[in-house]
Amino acid sequence: MKVLVLGGNGFIGSHVVDLLLAAGQKVRVFDRSPEHYRGPVKQVEYRLGSFDDTFQIAEALQGMDAVCHLISTTVPSTSNLDPVTDVKSNLINTLNLLEQMRKKDLRRILYLSSGGAVYGNPKSSPVSENFPLNPISSYGVVKLAIEKYLKMYQQLYGLQPIILRPSNPYGPRQGHVGVQGLIGTLLARMLAGETLEIWGDGSIVRDYMHVSDLARLCVSALASNTCGVFNAGSGVGYSINEVIKLIGEVADKELQVTYREGRSLDVKEIVLDISMATAQFGWKPTVALPNGIRDQMEWLKGL
Repeated sequence: MKVLVLGGNGFIGSHVVDLLLAAGQKVRVFDRSPEHYRGPVKQVEYRLGSFDDTFQIAEALQGMDAVCHLISTTVPSTSNLDPVTDVKSNLINTLNLLEQMRKKDLRRILYLSSGGAVYGNPKSSPVSENFPLNPISSYGVVKLAIEKYLKMYQQLYGLQPIILRPSNPYGPRQGHVGVQGLIGTLLARMLAGETLEIWGDGSIVRDYMHVSDLARLCVSALASNTCGVFNAGSGVGYSINEVIKLIGEVADKELQVTYREGRSLDVKEIVLDISMATAQFGWKPTVALPNGIRDQMEWLKGL
């Protein structure tokens, strides 16, 4: 199978590319820039370009059997600052992608949605795929809109979409500039001897998933004949304070923490029910959070 990985030079994408190659697939990567943390992989065909360039996207799709769509130009904490740009850069560009796929009769696509933002503040946990969808950020609204368009194209044009809703991925090759990725950001600040800054009182609960587990699910799901929506997480919730405690234990350090006023865009608690993905793909997460934290810490030390 020949797979086009959109965003294949990014954090998640680079791990998906590695596992696609290990599975014997041919890989073409389309991204706006090269990988930040390693050089080009010999077996990969790279195309650098902009997601909003329809001609470049059409060229990248040529000769492919499947698409792995991992591109997102925003994160929940910034999307509400400019919802119009969020819609243009993510929703409109994805619609252009789907139109190009339709014209080429290219049907198989895996899309990485969001396992937190599309649900909003659920009334209970864990959250299954059939829970109400009430996003509270532009990021979540756009992710959900793309899901709906994928289903529309499936109904009208025979598209074969599989949608994964990941929780909070972390691990090696994740940027750590403080925009997204709590664990990477906290580890980077700890290693730099800085005080850890937290929005709110640290009680927010999230489901953290090692990137290797997410990449395995992406590759298995894409290779299957299955269509539909599946949560992707660890199935276990940790508060921010619990994560900080684990980091201190793994690093054997006393951590200094500063708490800032909470943000209205932050979902209070979400843990994903991953039983559907486990049943459908014979998949389950294998990296426990303390081991994953140690893995990412050692990678950061090597930069």
